[in-house]
Amino acid sequence: MAKPTLLAFLLILIFNITSSSFSATAAGDDSVYESFLQCLESNTSPQEEISKLVYSQSSTSYTSVLRAYIRNARYNTSATPKPVVIVTPTQISHVQATVICTKKVGYQLKIRSGGHDYDGISYVSDMPFFVLDMFNLRSIEVNVNDESATVQAGATLGELYYKIWESSKVHGFPAGICPTVGVGGHLSGAGYGNMLRKYGLSVDHVVDAEIVDVNGKLLDRKAMGEDLFWAIRGGGGGSFGVIISYKIKLVPVPETVTVFRVERTLEQNATDVVYKWQLVAPQTSNDLFMRMLLQPVTRNGNQTIRASIVALYLGNSDSLVALLGKEFPELGLKKEDCNETSWIQSVMWWDESQNLGKSPDVLLDRNPNDANFLKRKSDYVQNPISKEGLEWLWKKMIEVGKTGLVFNPYGGRMNEIPASETPFPHRAGNLFKVQYSVNWEEAGSEADKNFMTQIRRLYSYMTPFVSKNPRSTYLNYRDLDIGVMEAGKDSFEQGSVYGYKYFNDNFDRLVKVKTAVDPENFFRNEQSIPTLPSKA
Repeated sequence: MAKPTLLAFLLILIFNITSSSFSATAAGDDSVYESFLQCLESNTSPQEEISKLVYSQSSTSYTSVLRAYIRNARYNTSATPKPVVIVTPTQISHVQATVICTKKVGYQLKIRSGGHDYDGISYVSDMPFFVLDMFNLRSIEVNVNDESATVQAGATLGELYYKIWESSKVHGFPAGICPTVGVGGHLSGAGYGNMLRKYGLSVDHVVDAEIVDVNGKLLDRKAMGEDLFWAIRGGGGGSFGVIISYKIKLVPVPETVTVFRVERTLEQNATDVVYKWQLVAPQTSNDLFMRMLLQPVTRNGNQTIRASIVALYLGNSDSLVALLGKEFPELGLKKEDCNETSWIQSVMWWDESQNLGKSPDVLLDRNPNDANFLKRKSDYVQNPISKEGLEWLWKKMIEVGKTGLVFNPYGGRMNEIPASETPFPHRAGNLFKVQYSVNWEEAGSEADKNFMTQIRRLYSYMTPFVSKNPRSTYLNYRDLDIGVMEAGKDSFEQGSVYGYKYFNDNFDRLVKVKTAVDPENFFRNEQSIPTLPSKA
């Protein structure tokens, strides 16, 4: 009888120890929450009632607030680490107080504007952390007289495009095609869209900014200085402070633009089309952006590759058909393939083709709680892939499974801006950027392992065709596979692994700026900019 008694005793002991550790953690979190709240209240005006904007894990709205802007279902599981507190500021003073008080209690602060960080680092951490959720700070002021707009970090791209359209039918802004992306993350990581070849990156049109620094001070361009202003235009805001707003210059767009989508399979000369696209898309008129999507599909029971070209042309369909008839006859573009429309309608069509003709109000839908399981990676191609190389790649894509590739052409204006102008270095010399893309619907570790293995295999197969030393990648296509900073560390050595891939030669300048403005590394994440190693 002794053994069952001993076993029972051990089980009770384990249960008590586990319960104690859980209650100690919960009690610790409650204590931190109380200290944090007291600090916030003493650093804001009483009438602001900041306690209503702070959610602890015991708050009834905590889960709905957290989930609203999770855009990758891989980070919406019971095992995903959760913030101890979520702060949802409605005034700049709330952001300033949050920085001061998070520092005081010694926790990590994650900053979320739209939640589209592909690997979830704006709302997940392995360290005890708070989330500063910027969705309430979303004001947009458009000034057509000086062709500018001031937009807060929590606004979405869709809201920005809508506000521009309300004010002018002949202005636009060169930024992303997904309307629910947050402005703060998009612009601080460089930002690009389908006017890239005409106007460059989003940050090439930023003329001022507001940031709350590590001391809780609000700084504009003049106050922060040109080094920090340079760093937050592509170096990622989360390493340097909390971006409050950007002032941007609008760009002219014609009253009529043209969009088209044309698809070809391998049986319909897709290999010839893809090969020729590499020669034409980065060299053609700056008014034309032709994105190409490559996807394994099944047609009539046979596996093949579908090449889809999706385009925006800043002009009418007659001139576009004539241009591509001369430069790209393999595509066989006809006028009936094209849609002539306004710029704002083209924005909606690029998001969802069935949006064409609808009211631009659809751009205001934030679509909260909308998340697929997904993984993205990126590369840069600097020399055309041969037809033999493409045929080998098709076999590998079909063998791998579901992962698709998206080719985004460079050239045009991107060739004219020096690599050191902003932290984003991938300018002249790059023909196109590759995005690796896989989505799935099945929850669970088995599906996760399967699709993550697929995309990593395809990334490995692409090695001969992409940039080398470093193998460059795009910050806003966040990819923790390429290297991470160990939790709680500030290692120049670890940061260099991913830093040179994202920023090439600009990484060293970013490290110097970081060391100057945040020497104790308060603003940090899994792929933040490290400080310079201290001299012994």
